[in-house]
Amino acid sequence: MRRRDFIVRTTLSGLGLASGSVPFFLLEDHDITRLTILHTNDVHSRVDPFPMDGSRNAGQGGVSRRATLVERIRKSEDNVLLFDCGDIFQGTPYFNFFGGEVELKLMSELKYDACTIGNHDFDGGIDGLHDQMPNANFPFLIANYDFENTILRNKTKPYKIFMQNGIKIGVFGLGIELSGLVPKALYKETQYQDPIEVGNRISKQLRYDEKCDFVICLSHLGYKYRNDKEKVSDIHLAENTEEIDMILGGHTHTFMSEPDIRTNKKGEEVVINQAGWAGIMLGRLDVFFEKNKKGKCVSCKNTYVV
Repeated sequence: MRRRDFIVRTTLSGLGLASGSVPFFLLEDHDITRLTILHTNDVHSRVDPFPMDGSRNAGQGGVSRRATLVERIRKSEDNVLLFDCGDIFQGTPYFNFFGGEVELKLMSELKYDACTIGNHDFDGGIDGLHDQMPNANFPFLIANYDFENTILRNKTKPYKIFMQNGIKIGVFGLGIELSGLVPKALYKETQYQDPIEVGNRISKQLRYDEKCDFVICLSHLGYKYRNDKEKVSDIHLAENTEEIDMILGGHTHTFMSEPDIRTNKKGEEVVINQAGWAGIMLGRLDVFFEKNKKGKCVSCKNTYVV
């Protein structure tokens, strides 16, 4: 199965949780399977909506709104996956008092399928992260952090494979370099590995060894930087790997009005998306697969969030 073995065009990310109904133009073509990918990033312990204090984000966000929106989408779509791209912790008293317990239990209630790890998820220390993991009924995916000599040894996975209506989706995680962002006392002997090298290796493993039809990276690298030579970004990852179809990002708190489409080393398209921060937006992308002739790109169709 080649990476072009899917019919793909995406809707954007960024469903504002403050909005009311979210109508979608639904396809009636029964030869097409639609995979709906929902994602969050940098929620930073924002359990409640922003207070009604006249600020820019007043009244926006909140887990309750997100749960309502996710439930509505799941009722209208058959094949839905929900991911988080890191920095679940830190930002409100919920984290200060409960250390991440509330956030992970709520994500479990929302039935997240997987998450990756952000730098702020170490703010309670690697021991604190370890102690909160039992509150999550979903896996932590991170391929470029070596936890061999830490308490997180064997507590995370590099990737997970999901099956949706015969479509095999490989999902893996990549984290940002912790040195300079997080005190070493908090992440201890965690070893950072080059995300480009690891991203290439894992995506090829998913494509060729695991025979995945679609490969998604949950990234906490950041979308882009002013001085891109100093940091690895999602753009770098897309342009310097070969088998990643989609990058769902975090860290830079980027509100994207539409996905960024980049070209990889093989000249094929990679979709990059990010959904701001604080749970104000819920990212949504719809990917279309031709049921009977995978590998034959018959047409490309868009679905728009309005």
